[in-house]
Amino acid sequence: MSGTPKYLGDHAGLTPDKAAAINSTSGEVLTYRELDERSNRFAQCLYAAGLRRGDHIAMVLENNMRCFEVCWAALRSGLMITPVNRYLTAAEAAAIIEDSHAQVVVSSYAMRELAAGLTGMMPTCRLRLMVDGTISGWDSYEALTGRYPATRLADEWLGAMMIYSSGTTGRPKGIIRAQPQGRVTEGSGSARRPQFERYGFDAQTVYLSPAPLYHTAPLGYGIETQFGGGTVVFMEKFEPLEALQAIERYRVTHSQWVPTMLIRLLKLGPAVRNAFDLSSHRVAIHAAAPCPQEVKRQMIDWWGPIIEEYYSSTEGNGVTTLNTEEWLAHPGSVGRALLGVIHICDDDGNELPVGETGTVYFERDQLPFRYHNDPDKTRAAQHPRHPAWTAVGDIGHVDADGYLYLTDRKAFMIISGGVNIYPQAIEDALAVHPDVQDAAVIGVPDAEMGEQVKAIVEPAPGVAPSDALAERLLAYLRTRVARYMVPRSIDFIDAMPRLPTGKLYKRALRERYGARAERADS
Repeated sequence: MSGTPKYLGDHAGLTPDKAAAINSTSGEVLTYRELDERSNRFAQCLYAAGLRRGDHIAMVLENNMRCFEVCWAALRSGLMITPVNRYLTAAEAAAIIEDSHAQVVVSSYAMRELAAGLTGMMPTCRLRLMVDGTISGWDSYEALTGRYPATRLADEWLGAMMIYSSGTTGRPKGIIRAQPQGRVTEGSGSARRPQFERYGFDAQTVYLSPAPLYHTAPLGYGIETQFGGGTVVFMEKFEPLEALQAIERYRVTHSQWVPTMLIRLLKLGPAVRNAFDLSSHRVAIHAAAPCPQEVKRQMIDWWGPIIEEYYSSTEGNGVTTLNTEEWLAHPGSVGRALLGVIHICDDDGNELPVGETGTVYFERDQLPFRYHNDPDKTRAAQHPRHPAWTAVGDIGHVDADGYLYLTDRKAFMIISGGVNIYPQAIEDALAVHPDVQDAAVIGVPDAEMGEQVKAIVEPAPGVAPSDALAERLLAYLRTRVARYMVPRSIDFIDAMPRLPTGKLYKRALRERYGARAERADS
């Protein structure tokens, strides 16, 4: 509608003192006026440094308020911005920065140890800027941007994010989605705007983001909230009790979670959970990984029919959604297609009938993404006969009503004695056991069967690992999954290698247990 506020500059003019972002951990508030002025200063700084539409910058930040102005500076300059996982080693982070051809990198004093390691490892970088303090080799972000005017660039092209995959099964890949072509003042948000409209995001939205801001969904949802004039409430680090406190204190209307967060919320116990006023909370979205059905039922019992789920990927090749009512009618589903058309295909690319399991493809009008500097991986994601059909490695099936059910990642499949075993069902069963804090299931080498199923369990607080606990869990699994899926063994671990985004870092487990098996065989 003509005259409707469309972007940051509009909101800064109409509601300058409204909170664009709140750090729920510290209480710090960033107003729309401040966000507009600060992002303009950095945009002017980047332009003066010679960056032009299509050039790249990167940020290596903790959940810091500056994330938003850095992103908005890129998005109103036609630039590509890459948020770098702050938990990477210096070599891993440097590889992403170099691969992205980032000319400017923004980090923080809180990240100084990682930043120090990066200093001499970024050949494409012409500016190294640090917020909240400086170390040798880095310039003060505040001092440099403070020299530039808080006025808009003469030509504000809409920029974009280039996110790198989490690398849970291999080297992180830079993902470039179809790029926006217009100017900031002509835009109305991302290509996923229909998804946000479905959830009722608007200027009154107060969106709680408990996850790391370097990840696709938390940062993307935060920026989209600000596109619409709402308020982002972010946590420096997820803690279940503090999340409930934030919902009550800031009258949160919308939130987004990953299943491991929901499990930790449920483990607080009914008395603690029911001590908070959550009446403002209208929409609770979860994604990133399949949610155990028992966990989701418990969340619906607690929060009511406000639970929404979507399935997508960093590649953004398709989106499915479903609400509470739909899920109760189709338990275990991740929804029907909102973006793209779903096709389930066998290994040769032949489309399979309803109910049969295969690779999940999304059909779009044109190729929706490409992997940066990796045309071979891009081609591998495309259907052999339909280039605009793409897959990211997920396995599943659709029912007669068009609802998608995910089985697992293809890369996680275990082949034991010629039988395909998908770990997700076993992990879901273990996740809700009271003695289990977290669980993973992998295949390890087996001379006779090819692979055998192994479960790795992080015991719940106060539960000691033991042979008796392992036998209890195996007996429990025999009542919950098919006989051939029951693990041959259970190992215990102090802390599961799970990324803060909720994704399980299975590559680390496979390397650890694969190497152990090789040593045992030698």
